[in-house]
Order: sequence, then C-alpha cells, then structure tokens
Amino acid sequence: MSDYYISKVSANDKRAHGLIDQLLSEEGIRRDGNLDYTCAMYDDDMNVIATGSCFGNTLRCLAVSSSHQGEGLMNEIVTHLIEFQCSRGNLHLFLYTKCNSAKFFSSLGFYEIARIKDNVVFMENRRNGFPDYLAKLQKETESSSATAVIEPPAKVAAIVMNANPFTLGHLYLVEKAGAENDLVHLFIVSEDSSLVPFAVRKKLIREGTAHLSNICYHDSGPYIISNATFPSYFQKDENAVIEGHARLDLTIFVQIAKALHINNRYVGEEPNSIVTGIYNQIMAEELPAHEIACTIVPRKESGDQVISASTVRTALKNQDLQTLQALVPESTYRYFCSDEAAPVVARIQAEENVVHY
Repeated sequence: MSDYYISKVSANDKRAHGLIDQLLSEEGIRRDGNLDYTCAMYDDDMNVIATGSCFGNTLRCLAVSSSHQGEGLMNEIVTHLIEFQCSRGNLHLFLYTKCNSAKFFSSLGFYEIARIKDNVVFMENRRNGFPDYLAKLQKETESSSATAVIEPPAKVAAIVMNANPFTLGHLYLVEKAGAENDLVHLFIVSEDSSLVPFAVRKKLIREGTAHLSNICYHDSGPYIISNATFPSYFQKDENAVIEGHARLDLTIFVQIAKALHINNRYVGEEPNSIVTGIYNQIMAEELPAHEIACTIVPRKESGDQVISASTVRTALKNQDLQTLQALVPESTYRYFCSDEAAPVVARIQAEENVVHY
C-alpha cells in the first residue's frame, strides 16, 4: 500500500473535479456522462494522481498519472471502488477497458466477457457469470410453455425491448415476429433507468402479448448493454461510442443466439433516432455473418406519424388521454388510468423532457 490518500470527491468540489478532468485528459480519457461516485488519490501537495468512478454496478473512468504508473496505484483505486460497491450491495461488478489493459484487470480478478479488437473489452468479477447467464436462459426456454411443440430445425427469433412504456408499435413488432417464427425470445431490458420502472414495463409487455402463445420471456440482465451502461470515456467521438456499443452488444448477442438457436433478430425502424439508425445498420451488416438474419420492421403509424414511446410519454405528461388511448394496447391504457400508476405518471409529468432519441 502507498502512503497516498484516497477520498470520495463530492459533487461541489470544483478544484478536485478540475484536477480529475485534467488527469483523464492527459491519459486520453473523457469524463463519462453517467457517474454516481468518484474517488481521487492525492499526493502530499493535494494533487490528484489517480482516480476512478462508478455508475450502477460498473467501474469506469480509471486513470493513474503517467508520473506515478508502476507504483500499484490502480490496484488501490480498484480495491477502494470494489469496497464501496460492496457497501451499497453491488457484488457482481463490470468494467470496460482498453484492450491493452485487459491483462492487468485479469490479475485483479476480472474475467473477459467480450471484446472488440483494438477498441474495448467488457469484463466482470465472476468467473462463470456469463456462462451461468446463458445456462439460465436455456433453462427458462426449456421450461417455457412456448417451446412445448417446437422441434428443430425451427424459425427462432429474438427481440430486445425496453418499452418505456409498451405501445401499439411494440405490440406490432412482437406480433409480426410471432407470426413469422415458431418461437420468439423477448428480452425485456431490466436496467431500471427509464421513467417507467422495470417491474411496470415487464407487466405491461406480458399483459399486452398474453394472447401470443409462442413468446418466451427473459429479463435482459446485465449482459445486454444499454446506452447508459456502455462507456463513452475512451471513445474518440459520439459516433465511435455508438459504433463501439453496437459491435460489443452484438458480440455478446451472437453468443446468446448460439445458446438459444436464434436465427433472426427483429428490430423496429427508428426514423427519428440517429443512434438507433447506426445501430440497426451495423446489426444488418454483422449478424448475417453469424447466420443470423436481421429483420428491420417499418414502424407502425397512427395517423401520419409513427408510434413511439416518446409520443406516449408526451401524452401522459400533457394528460392527453385521447392520444394515449390511440397509441397503446388496452392493457397499457387501463394501467395508466389506474391509481396504481399515479406515482409513475407523476414522475413523467415532473420530467422536463420526455422525448428521448
């Protein structure tokens, strides 16, 4: 252990944050937009010589000053962050690192899940974390009533859905996949960072698709990577972030697809989102190389506009029940008219901007 001092950096400590930004910049790292804890290591003159941060159960923005590398300071920063994560109940931890740093983090007990060559490595602190996740998905599939009459070779599709909240557009996508395939694996994004909580999103998806008999439902878990979870801090620009996110997510998805015999992934066209447009383009290019088709479904329209969750959230914010009813299944509409939905509706109405691209 060094004699240097590690401390939490408070949000209003402008001096420390300035020094951290300077250190990150010197090490070729940008401050990530999603952080909920940051620490700094100081020398005797109160200069920041190492830093690290957390967001949810991920470690990120890890850096040591070039003048102090080789002193074991990164080990101390990571140890501090792991102890902090344990204190708030996060035992299953993830990090993203540059490819040339993966070996170092392996020595600290992290195991590689996937990598994009010359870009990023995704790691976790459980040796069998991802294999256990794949085994769980297989067990869920075997026990699902949707697979009772399915025999290989079969048409097996996948949809990854946030549904914030579940709309007629989402329903159209699921129904189309269900009609064109023997089995559909529907992955519900379980990260709780949306205005509509995961438990509610899951309830509305399952109620809205209950009439379909060939759907196998899965919580996405931590391995289907969200925009918030994927780091931007060592990507050169926003397009590089989007591309890196897409390629890493697809590398993981291909492993999931092999375990579940998925041969088609369905996604909704997103005319209003540059991010989703780039993601869909990469998906359409990459998945066929792994014998997985990519079906991009044109968005369902209401009037002269495509149906989107952003439009639904806007209707909820404006208390426009007529528009809401035209855009969502009956089960979604019934929920948002109930007393149970009052806290969720209040949260949406308190949000300044409910249109997300």
